[in-house]
Amino acid sequence: MDSKPASRADDLKREANELGPWFQNIRIGGIETAPDHFLGDYPAFKWRGFRDALPENLNGRSVLDIGCNAGFYCFEMKKRNAGEVVGIDSDPRYLKQARWAARELGHDIHFEQMTVYDVAKLGKKFDLVIFMGVLYHLRHPLLALDLLYEHVVADEMLFQCLQRGDERIPELADDYPFAEWSVFDRPDYPKLFFVEQNYASDPTNWFIPNKAAMEAMLRSSGFVIDENPEREVYLCRRGKRHYAVEPPPF
Repeated sequence: MDSKPASRADDLKREANELGPWFQNIRIGGIETAPDHFLGDYPAFKWRGFRDALPENLNGRSVLDIGCNAGFYCFEMKKRNAGEVVGIDSDPRYLKQARWAARELGHDIHFEQMTVYDVAKLGKKFDLVIFMGVLYHLRHPLLALDLLYEHVVADEMLFQCLQRGDERIPELADDYPFAEWSVFDRPDYPKLFFVEQNYASDPTNWFIPNKAAMEAMLRSSGFVIDENPEREVYLCRRGKRHYAVEPPPF
């Protein structure tokens, strides 16, 4: 007796497994790409916590997703009627997953292998830039923010960065004398923790800010924080850079 023909779901599951392992759990045709993710239904459960910060209808606005991984946020933007959507990532395996998922979901999205340091090559600014879960993996975090401001953020940026340390926002003077030491001992003073080796078994976790440092870095790079809808997540808009900030060298 002939075996029963494989269903489309069976085919999708096999193809998804061949592209694995997946870091993002994406639902496609009745299957999930990472059903056993150690964080749960990731990143869908995170998205539910701050999705109301963006309009339900993006009315054709252009979107750039930096560090797009398998494309979860690109797909969510398309569901909200975004126009041009571009996803970039430095990992070719994630981009292969994203292209496959976009094809199966019927989304017209351009994916390109590129780091945040290369965004000038895109040659355009986007109405919304998504920059989530990337900054603490970078050796040059302020350069990255300056490059985004200079080259790709036309209006808004949805941003997230891992934070550790004190979560209070201190009241600080605009200047302190050279002899002042004690202010730097305050737990709530803006700080970047440098990870020389590993954090969470990941050697690419380099700088982890506290809340005060993250917000100060965004402001210094020219971004106005409009909303903080969830811990570590910010909706920012393009404002004016700090007067002492020079344009990035490329």
